[in-house]
Amino acid sequence: MLFSKRTNWDRKPNALNQLMDELKLQGAAIVDLTESNPTRCAFAYPPEILQSLPDAKNLQYAPDSMGTLPAREAAGRFCRFDPRRTILTSSTSESYAYLFRLLLDPGDKVLVPRPGYPLFQFLLELNDAHYEHYPLVYDQGNWRIDFNRLERLIDGRTKAIIVVNPNNPTGSYVKAEELRRLSAVCRKHGLAIISDEVFFDYRLNDGPFVSLREHNDVLTFVLGGLSKSMGLPQMKLGWMLVNGPDGLVNEALARLEIIADTFLSVNTPAQNALAAWLAHAETMRTQILQRVKSNLECLTKSGVNVLSVEGGWYAVVHAGHIDEESFVLDTLRRHHILVHPGFFFDFELPGHLVLSLLPPQERFVKIISVLGGQDG
Repeated sequence: MLFSKRTNWDRKPNALNQLMDELKLQGAAIVDLTESNPTRCAFAYPPEILQSLPDAKNLQYAPDSMGTLPAREAAGRFCRFDPRRTILTSSTSESYAYLFRLLLDPGDKVLVPRPGYPLFQFLLELNDAHYEHYPLVYDQGNWRIDFNRLERLIDGRTKAIIVVNPNNPTGSYVKAEELRRLSAVCRKHGLAIISDEVFFDYRLNDGPFVSLREHNDVLTFVLGGLSKSMGLPQMKLGWMLVNGPDGLVNEALARLEIIADTFLSVNTPAQNALAAWLAHAETMRTQILQRVKSNLECLTKSGVNVLSVEGGWYAVVHAGHIDEESFVLDTLRRHHILVHPGFFFDFELPGHLVLSLLPPQERFVKIISVLGGQDG
């Protein structure tokens, strides 16, 4: 076969995609409550964001494999990172790709959370790596890491554990005691931690919440970027911080510099504009956070069974004893409302739905009457 096995995916559209295509051909107006693109959710972006782009400096190319120092310093101030330990990338996905190339040989393994974002499967398969899910358990109104099951998954090919802080879609942060246990596990088995903190600043209550920005017990990578921090996915700029014991950090940075220099993917205009853009970050985050809180409050007050959520842009609803696929298809067919079934995110138990909290509330409330008829 001419093509690689790593790209031999099943590309047949699922039943939900097929129904969406049919409704679009009919001209149906779909209320999309899976929408995670903030640029399609009626936020007011400051016009100053575009004013940095016509700068004449953008016609000059002076590449730096780790990202230009002024841009790294801007990201460092914004995230409380050490710019000397920060590498810029074109996206969080690219940061993951760099780290998988840094840490994994073909056939090595990473542990990823379940429920979790399905992108990990594709990123790891494209890097000839394997993965296994460690479970997040919903216990007495809170999500927690099941460490007994996590440790049983570790073997000689395991190289890293990914935490998403807060997790997508459960919205659960890593707790201080969990971080202590996670560090002990990683020290025992010689593993790195990758902490995806793209949603970290979207806190929906007072916490306390733990970032891994200053975690030095083991080799640790902390990821972020403009896509979530400012609602600017189209500007294609992310960052990662490298923390841990000095010897491991220095070796990781030296290797990552070569990886990044091979691609030089971060565009010059975004780097030149970063400091000016980040001056407007609070404006955008405030808008997004207000929308998310308002939609979550609306959903919760409706009596729908919303599982505990601490941060991020999503809500998980337990809709009782339903067949998720049948419910989602029926809701789309009859009401023209699109929601995610829980199995898209690998929930272990059935009956879950995942909703984005980003859409304007007049769209969002349309789902409440539908969900309110379910056995919660």
